[in-house]
Amino acid sequence: MRAALLFLVFSATAVSGKSNYDLIDPLIGSVNGGNVFAGASLPYGIAKAVPDVSGANTAGFSLDGSNITGFSTQHDSGTGGNPSQGQFPLSLQPACEGGELEKCKFGSKYERAVNYRPGSVEAEPGYFGLELGSDVGVEVTTTEHAALWEFDFTNHFGKDTVSPLMLLDLTDLQDSRQNASISVDAETGRMVANGTFLPSFGVGSYQSFVCVDFKGAGVRDTGLWVNERGGTEPKELFVNRGYSLFYIQAGGFVRFHKPENNVLQARVGVSFLSSEKACHNAKTEIPDWNFNRVRAEAANAWKEKMSTVSILPGGANESIQRTFFTAIYRTMMSPQNYTGDNPLFPAEELYFDSYYCTWDSFRTTFPFLTIFDPGTLSQMITSLLNIYESVGWLPDCRMQLCKGYSQGGSNADNVIADAYVKNLTNIDWSLAYSAIRNDAENEPFDWGVEGRGGLQSWKRYGYIPVFDYDTQGFGPDYHSISRTLEYAYNDFCVATLAAGLGETADAEKYLQSSGNWHNLWKANQTSSIKGNNTGFIGFLQPRYANGTWRYQDPIECSPLDSFCSYSSNPKETFEDSIWEYVFFVPQDQARLMETVGGKEQFVRRLDFLHESGLLDISNEPSELVVYQYHYAGRPGLSAQRLHSYIPSSFNASHNGLPGNDDSGASGSFVAFAMSGLFPVAGQNVYLISPPFFESVSYTNAITGKTATIRVTNFDPEYKEVFIQSARLDTEVYTRNWIGHELFLEGKTLELTLGREESDWGTKEEDLPPSTSPDGSMEGYEAMF
Repeated sequence: MRAALLFLVFSATAVSGKSNYDLIDPLIGSVNGGNVFAGASLPYGIAKAVPDVSGANTAGFSLDGSNITGFSTQHDSGTGGNPSQGQFPLSLQPACEGGELEKCKFGSKYERAVNYRPGSVEAEPGYFGLELGSDVGVEVTTTEHAALWEFDFTNHFGKDTVSPLMLLDLTDLQDSRQNASISVDAETGRMVANGTFLPSFGVGSYQSFVCVDFKGAGVRDTGLWVNERGGTEPKELFVNRGYSLFYIQAGGFVRFHKPENNVLQARVGVSFLSSEKACHNAKTEIPDWNFNRVRAEAANAWKEKMSTVSILPGGANESIQRTFFTAIYRTMMSPQNYTGDNPLFPAEELYFDSYYCTWDSFRTTFPFLTIFDPGTLSQMITSLLNIYESVGWLPDCRMQLCKGYSQGGSNADNVIADAYVKNLTNIDWSLAYSAIRNDAENEPFDWGVEGRGGLQSWKRYGYIPVFDYDTQGFGPDYHSISRTLEYAYNDFCVATLAAGLGETADAEKYLQSSGNWHNLWKANQTSSIKGNNTGFIGFLQPRYANGTWRYQDPIECSPLDSFCSYSSNPKETFEDSIWEYVFFVPQDQARLMETVGGKEQFVRRLDFLHESGLLDISNEPSELVVYQYHYAGRPGLSAQRLHSYIPSSFNASHNGLPGNDDSGASGSFVAFAMSGLFPVAGQNVYLISPPFFESVSYTNAITGKTATIRVTNFDPEYKEVFIQSARLDTEVYTRNWIGHELFLEGKTLELTLGREESDWGTKEEDLPPSTSPDGSMEGYEAMF
């Protein structure tokens, strides 16, 4: 015990120079397509405030050098496609030319955009600041549902007369506004607005409400503006899309006298319920207008969350540490906690939103929360079940109270199964089983936004045919290969929960159908790149309902061909190639290896995928294939591959992500990888690799128990990345995977490393579990 206490003390003091919080850099991934939210937020908070830019503005701000178009208080993080939220941005002009209202700039946000000074940007959890080219300093911090902006004119004085004009723009980042209303109080300058907007990746619309108060300067005049003109009368306005859907630029304004202490504050409350609730949120959460207090409380909220993880760096450089802790930080951007601010549910019902999308996040994001923040994850799963009870289906993608597009299977099934096998508490598992069984048995009318399509064919043929004849519902009539693979794994997850709850007949039924992936295997299919045969035979191929084959080049949708998104360039695989999807059989790796010709051929295929340029490490399906050497008894090769991607593709630079963070999906992948583990989501399996530090420890906030992954001879140059031996507490440990008991029981996994592959984790009994090749229940229980 004394030795353990000494280790914990040493571990804590080893990083005391810079705490976990101090090592977070929200600007990592803010350029080059990472699309991370770089502004101020609380963990899972609704209010996410940051200046918006005219360039890569998917998450509001980017360090791409483009101009500032406004200051908005709601965003999403790490998404692709259209920018999300950013509704009701404020816009500042230090003064209007000649002091004349007619010479103020109204109109489009892009025409009013201003530059910011390079090198002036500062970002930390709960805070963001920069300096505009007009010498006005801008800072912002947030609570759960409100933001406090400060505009400092100290450096601007002396250039011209300061009479700040603040506009509120009835728009959002993607200019999706359908209609909006605003009123301006002539005495106080309070602006209250609401509007109807469209989600960035879904159907329907949502209403958003805002309330803005000001402090620090007297009101000079107020009014409204439409397109290029503004006036002091009237004080209320309603606007829709306009004549022939022409987008009308409109909003309200307040012009101030010179700020008394050179600082003008704007307090912004937001809500999805009402303008009154938005005003209430702001007044309740920021009653004193104390910027330093709000900023300190935001910092403390992040510090509390980050306190459950600690490292002993062992010489790992600060850049590596920043990469790790920032990756963890990004896992708490979404989903956002809308509980109590949701017009669809009673106030007391748990409700999280902004699932972008479960297809991306089931693999590592939710599994990471099982070890890092299990209490919040239990709330998220209860929220998923509340959505199921309300709308009849579990969501695959959801944002701003709207149904999002399903990208493949019913992947909330995987999230629920993963939580079950890892013993999460405070979840109604009977209801959970009803929800995921509903996905497996019933087809919704619009399976493009929920559930699964083609279930008649799935049950009849054992795969999703090309051009499936579906009379029960409608959805995107493609992705037949990737949907088949995902439905198979969804069924495996349904079987897992069924077995755990004693539904034996269902468990056997869905375990059988989890082998349906094999029905798309074409044994004589070859693959070529630029006319050169790759030398590999046997690939997945699309198949018609009559059993005949259709051809899709195995390299299509890879980096060597073209990107295949949801609706642009759709193919039979979604966002990745057949070469990649061959390996997505997490439940049945033993049979997959037999199918491709054995372990050696399996390893050769993995090597070719990684070395040929076919693999896109920025996309989530590529994450598991980094580790799949484990199943062939070559865990050292997994570690070697991992170090080829970190830090080359994932690092602490501002362009330190190879693609979209996907609401923390990339962040959680990095956090796991640097901790020395990778989760096989839906199974009680973590694949073991050496951590990037001498030790990494996670303390369960519910049980108080601490799990540690430690290296006895850590090499900060990462030349020794091959595990030679392992011990679990005091016992020799030979398996190349471990279960969640590591975290539930607070164990220590100790690894000894070397420069060459060893025989550790290579024996048949040391390999991760797979379902039996004949589809029976034998060996199945080991997987959960």
